Amino acid sequence: MNLLIPDWRQAWRMFSVQLAAAAVAWSALPADMQAAVLGLAGVEPAHVPGIVGLLIVVARLIDQPSIRSAE
Repeated sequence: MNLLIPDWRQAWRMFSVQLAAAAVAWSALPADMQAAVLGLAGVEPAHVPGIVGLLIVVARLIDQPSIRSAE
């Protein structure tokens, strides 16, 4: 029984994994820095989880031939 996807060694190259890593890095920023960035972008803090989630879903759906060719 395999728990991982067949191309798990290439996961770091996937857009969805990169976006998820960016979300983790974002959460490590101090709250005042997050607020400053969001203020410049004109985004309400309450909208961040939805935006990030949507971006990860879209990124997961994008065809990435470079991942398949690396197998």
